[in-house]
Amino acid sequence: MESKLNDLCIQFYDIGAVKFGDFKMKVGVNSPVYFDLRIMISYPKIMKLLSELLWDHIQAEGLKCDVLCGVPYTALPLATIIAVNAGLPMLIRRKEAKDYGTRKLVEGVFNKGDRCIIIEDVVTTGSSILETVEDLKREGLEVRDTIVVLDREQGGSGNLKKQGIVMKPLLTLTKLLKCLRAAGKIDDETINKIRTYISANQLDSRGEPIKQILVSRIEMPLLERAEAAPCSIAARLLRIINDKQSPLCVAVDVTSSAQLLKIAEEVGPHAAVVKTHSDIVTDWTADVGSKLRELAKRYNFLVMEDRKFADIGNTVALQYAVIAPWADLVTVHGLPGDAVLGAIEAEAAKLSEPRGVFLVAQLSCAGNLITPQYTKSVMRQAGAYPKLVAGLVAQSADVVVSPGLVQLTPGVSLAEAADGFGQQYNSPRAVVMSKGADLAVVGRGVVRGDNPTAAARQYQTQLWDALQERLKQ
Repeated sequence: MESKLNDLCIQFYDIGAVKFGDFKMKVGVNSPVYFDLRIMISYPKIMKLLSELLWDHIQAEGLKCDVLCGVPYTALPLATIIAVNAGLPMLIRRKEAKDYGTRKLVEGVFNKGDRCIIIEDVVTTGSSILETVEDLKREGLEVRDTIVVLDREQGGSGNLKKQGIVMKPLLTLTKLLKCLRAAGKIDDETINKIRTYISANQLDSRGEPIKQILVSRIEMPLLERAEAAPCSIAARLLRIINDKQSPLCVAVDVTSSAQLLKIAEEVGPHAAVVKTHSDIVTDWTADVGSKLRELAKRYNFLVMEDRKFADIGNTVALQYAVIAPWADLVTVHGLPGDAVLGAIEAEAAKLSEPRGVFLVAQLSCAGNLITPQYTKSVMRQAGAYPKLVAGLVAQSADVVVSPGLVQLTPGVSLAEAADGFGQQYNSPRAVVMSKGADLAVVGRGVVRGDNPTAAARQYQTQLWDALQERLKQ
């Protein structure tokens, strides 16, 4: 099926069903990409292929129905072909009732309580589907699912979910762009322009911009944020922070594997994340990574390798392949562009367990060269890879807006002093309350003490108390 989907994407491009440029949309904003699937009716082979893929998709999703209904008008011929081939009854929902005859809005033969699957071509906000659902339900039909050719990923899925409708897209815009890029039909500049547009134009069912307000993340309970997180590893991290009552990430920056594993076991019960620098461990082996994962499972924490990837995609893919088997999370610089994220995403997809990335948007060291414009670009990258990016490394609360992203803030110490090498420290309370941290990195304050367990417990308590205070404001 994958090869047929790739062929379909290329055929869409070749016949002009997908266009790139500057287009005025129905919702009133201009878009760098436009879909005109209406022209498919002139290409019977494409219509045949698409209808077969849609029916295969319905079956693969395990969906059952008594009748089909295509959203007028583009989806009507698709629904017709599927209905004929599958031997299913079909309904037609008119856009307006006739003022003569039966004056029906829904044409066809059905019984009240019949389950209906809606077929649609392209979804932006989901408004056309919701209008169809309303009319079908008014006639006594049961509607839970909709199968669509392409999801533009601008909020339609969430808008439908709020109304109890589950959307199952055959293609997403992300998938289409990747396919066309691999086929040499479009370049990275086009993809980046579209991703920026999609990230900045999330719409509600009325076509109005979805306003993401900073206070929603700051005040939103962790478990609610976990539900809103498109990145599965971010959702897991938020649940761990909540369940362990620990916004603590311990940076175990040591040079021997025995020391690393010993400290990880000591702080594991009190940390949500254990952060490593495997390249400074002089006797590192793959077995060390395996043992670290065993500790992570035992004490319910995630492992983050602080590699800060910043190279061309091919090199990063090779580097990440070595780390991915044992590290749940890695840090990445946005400087090389989206290729670094694309490389990690491709490697992560080969694993059976989810993986994620923290993008470095800001640094805690004095004199760093990160500019506000660079930070904004990294924020844009996070929006372009929602299922891969778990959060941002940031020093300010206005960087991480989406409630599904986690803000990781380094430079935390009870001493609140500088280290002579440019590192600037903040207290646990300040980093959570003033800087907006969800997860705070403590290194030497835990690792270099006589009792890492007691130190980790102290930081855990102070960070959690600060987070609870923030949530109550």
